[in-house]
Amino acid sequence: MAQADTIRIATYNTELQRDGPGLFLRDLARGEDDQIDAVLAVIARADADVLALQSIDYDLTGEALSRFAKAAGYPHHFALRPNTGLPTGLDMDGDGRLGGPRDAQGYGRFSGQGGMAILSRFPFDPNGVQDLSPLLWTDLPEALLPEVNGAPFPSAEAQAAQRLSTTGHWIVPIQTTSGRFDLMTFHASPPVFDGPEDRNGKRNHDEIRLWQHMLDGTVGTAPTGPFIIAGDANLDPNDGSGLKPAIRTLLADPRLTDLSPRGHAGTDTVDWTDPVPGDLRVSYILPSTHWRVVDSGVLWPDPDDPFAETVATASRHRLVWADLALDPAGGGE
Repeated sequence: MAQADTIRIATYNTELQRDGPGLFLRDLARGEDDQIDAVLAVIARADADVLALQSIDYDLTGEALSRFAKAAGYPHHFALRPNTGLPTGLDMDGDGRLGGPRDAQGYGRFSGQGGMAILSRFPFDPNGVQDLSPLLWTDLPEALLPEVNGAPFPSAEAQAAQRLSTTGHWIVPIQTTSGRFDLMTFHASPPVFDGPEDRNGKRNHDEIRLWQHMLDGTVGTAPTGPFIIAGDANLDPNDGSGLKPAIRTLLADPRLTDLSPRGHAGTDTVDWTDPVPGDLRVSYILPSTHWRVVDSGVLWPDPDDPFAETVATASRHRLVWADLALDPAGGGE
């Protein structure tokens, strides 16, 4: 864990999603799943005070997350129902069929597949939570809505029902021993797996842009004190697919600090070597300027490190962490 005057924040795409409802809870209960054990070992090695998780199945009762948080050693956990797998009853991907995983609000074989969660050693303030996940894509200022031959894609009806968030956009207040801050977390759509209309690429762009609209006060309510954006943007500023201005603009926002944490593969945070595009930077921790950056890194050991095999077994993604302290000169509380 970080020193007494700092807190360690981490974000981690665990890839713990399963192919059917209840399977993640089943695997947890059995206690014999190599991937779950590896993910828990990575979390233990990171020793973060607050951890944003992606690609972890949501269940309505919360039993799976409760079990996982206990196994990981965290007294506080938080999750809201994600958009993944949330049925729409419409053809959302334009393939002429209904009920497929791409016809949900966010890709999912069942409601809650591959959701998000937060684990914390500090308590949450549930009364201060903002959930931007229900925001319609059409309601985002300057939205890049997909079109084909000048018409809404896949249809005006589908576009009118489409939420912006693939998984979710949450603003969650956390009360630490040093003061209160807002954790802003999300998991954006991959900017691929679509057609010439670039539906996923444009959605990814706008999911990232949502944070700046929120900070500008055009969507939701901007935090008045310290905050941290932590999550999986699914977009590298230089390599791979996607509309690069979205992440480049966010990284350059003067209200934020781009830590550029590093591991064995530099600033890259995912190993997508098979198939292409290879290693990319897609996970980010971006603190507001209220914070002093003490240290940061990507938990990506050298190949000759014995722990490297555990990291690779856990997920293709790598955990990103940062040690931060509230900086009075930055206007923190």
